[in-house]
Amino acid sequence: MAAVETTRPAPLGAITTYRAITTVTNAFATLGAWNDARVTRKALNKLSDRELDDIGLCRGDIEFIGQ
Repeated sequence: MAAVETTRPAPLGAITTYRAITTVTNAFATLGAWNDARVTRKALNKLSDRELDDIGLCRGDIEFIGQ
């Protein structure tokens, strides 16, 4: 019975291209998460102290959201 090798090396530049695409994708994901946290903090800052108390937060907790 003959053995057949099925693995081949990646084409030239494929790994570099993959890493570049992954880096850009991660950058966009990080930017999106930062923006979501920023929007949430902005909305919470607009609430009154009583409204924040109703949801179990105080003004000092807002800055730690999204970290």
